[in-house]
Amino acid sequence: MEIEEAIRTRRTHKAFAPEPVEPELLMGLLELARWAPNHHLTNPWRFRVLGPRTVGRLREIAEAHLPGSGSKLDRAPTLVVAGVHSEGDAAQRREDLLAAGVAAYLVLLGAHAAGLAGYWRTVPLLDSPAGRQALDLAPAESPIGLLHLGRPRQEQRVPERAPVQAFVRALP
Repeated sequence: MEIEEAIRTRRTHKAFAPEPVEPELLMGLLELARWAPNHHLTNPWRFRVLGPRTVGRLREIAEAHLPGSGSKLDRAPTLVVAGVHSEGDAAQRREDLLAAGVAAYLVLLGAHAAGLAGYWRTVPLLDSPAGRQALDLAPAESPIGLLHLGRPRQEQRVPERAPVQAFVRALP
């Protein structure tokens, strides 16, 4: 798949077949993340592939916080927490956060190119004390999203997009 086609055809999916992503394929996708632009080569991205015990613990935490919300963790057969490890001044932390976001998107784009479906969900509960403990996060590490990955069970419609003129401005 050409890069332009991959970018234009990737969609958010929330209906997955039950089979998990094969470990070799998943590691290949996570390897793509290493190629995200990163100004000071701090490699700030971190990924945690969640096993059944951790998913169960996160489901309990979610249910205790908001009953009914834990079932969202059951949508995809493979869950990966994307995070950022960052120390330093505010400018460095911002650069690292943005680089980690690009790295997470590269995982989703690579998954799409490999015939998988996925979506990125921000889950503030992952950064709660209980969530941080369940994920064994270091003090300098913050979760930025939960990547849901698997085989798609349905096609997704192409969403409406604003024309490029709506968000581009040329300055004199």
